[in-house]
Amino acid sequence: GTGSFGNAFLNYLLTEYSPKKVIVFSRDELKQFEMAQKFQQDNVRFFLGDVRDLDRLRLAFRGVDIVVHAAALKQVPAAEYNPTECISTNIKGAENVIQASIDCNVERVVALSTDKAANPINLYGATKLVSDKLFVAANNMVGEQDIKFSVVRYGNVLGSRGSVIPFFRKLLENGEATLPITHEDMTRFWISMSEAINFVDLCFKRMKGGEIFIPKIPSTKITDLAKAIAPGLELKIVGI
Repeated sequence: GTGSFGNAFLNYLLTEYSPKKVIVFSRDELKQFEMAQKFQQDNVRFFLGDVRDLDRLRLAFRGVDIVVHAAALKQVPAAEYNPTECISTNIKGAENVIQASIDCNVERVVALSTDKAANPINLYGATKLVSDKLFVAANNMVGEQDIKFSVVRYGNVLGSRGSVIPFFRKLLENGEATLPITHEDMTRFWISMSEAINFVDLCFKRMKGGEIFIPKIPSTKITDLAKAIAPGLELKIVGI
């Protein structure tokens, strides 16, 4: 709940709705502290915890009607180098969110996914594909319980923390003479933060359980993006 999406989505919820309570769950105490300074409303609560910890999730989900699952390890190279960590958070964490939601009689659960889960070639995308399948299949586990699980799968959020645009800009600020490009044919699908938030909200209203919602969004060649950010700067192919 303390990532780029969590911050923006909480602001949206408090502006557009009047929730009785919103719980922000994450393992990062610093980001929770910083977020608490921005959102000092009485109906906002902060829970320290990790999606790897089922018991802690059960405590956090008591009395909760709606869950947005946005927790993931998503840096592609880090996932390749630390595969078991990525699996523990992205797959085991997904299982825990599902189990805690069922145990606590949550009504609606939407899991955020990524375009990298479609025909994945890297571990991050593969773990998110497994996560997506877990959330879709969870609808078969609920019996007579009134709970629905769906997935929202979209592309890169413009300017989100750790994404390519802030990365390129930081390299420029540091005086780098080249920009690293994984492959000259590589593309990125783009969505603005406001579009992502509105899409997730819309999916909560449309969901019947088991959907993977995918918006139609534009794509850009990464080389075109690099040339737009730094015209004339040399592009260095570093490999996928």
